[in-house]
Amino acid sequence: MVKQELIQRSPVRIFEKSIHGGLKTGEIGLIASASGLGKTSVLVQIALDKLLQSRKVIHVSFTQHTDYVLAWYEDIFDEFIKKKNLENVHEVKNELIKNRVLMNFNQDGMTSAQIQKSLRALIEDGGFRAEALIIDGFDFSRMDKERIAGVKQCAKDLNLAVWYSCTVQGTGPLYDKRNIPLVIQDYLEYIDVVIGLEPKPDHIELTVSKDRENCNLEHMILKLDPKTLLILEDEPH
Repeated sequence: MVKQELIQRSPVRIFEKSIHGGLKTGEIGLIASASGLGKTSVLVQIALDKLLQSRKVIHVSFTQHTDYVLAWYEDIFDEFIKKKNLENVHEVKNELIKNRVLMNFNQDGMTSAQIQKSLRALIEDGGFRAEALIIDGFDFSRMDKERIAGVKQCAKDLNLAVWYSCTVQGTGPLYDKRNIPLVIQDYLEYIDVVIGLEPKPDHIELTVSKDRENCNLEHMILKLDPKTLLILEDEPH
């Protein structure tokens, strides 16, 4: 399979269609679930889809070393080529690496302003014109309106679409009736898209809890393979 065919047939096309064409520049999206259900995998698949289209991506990790993140990219790319028999694998892989920057921050050691300054230096001064920013492992229990408002403004200034992962954990009610995590309710106005992952007996289900102004829970025609955590296309019922 040639690269263009892989892009056209990617389940990420259906993922984007489910949220009206995908995340736009200046918007913030969030993948939410308990630990271990595939949030990082979904984010990496979104990133790889951008990279396959020769677009630049910045991946920021707050909890893991970059070696761990690199392993996700390697494993998912290897699964792609194994299933799709991709041509010119080494050439494609080299292009992906060229268009991707991995950054690792400690949430205790860096302020939001410092992180935004690093991103602006990379994009504006360094000429790395990324279209997508992936933020993985951020602890949303320590988020506040000022910080996320700053991220939103930074996304608009730098023409970035921003995807976060959000781990939902603790006791008692964790979601409202719309399946919106309670941990993000105080600043939901700054988040454009919320997607949840829910374990089922033979798959992990993706649901859209918020799509811009719409907060009606909808199931995507997509699921994750519980073993590989790859997005799989499901047939409409």
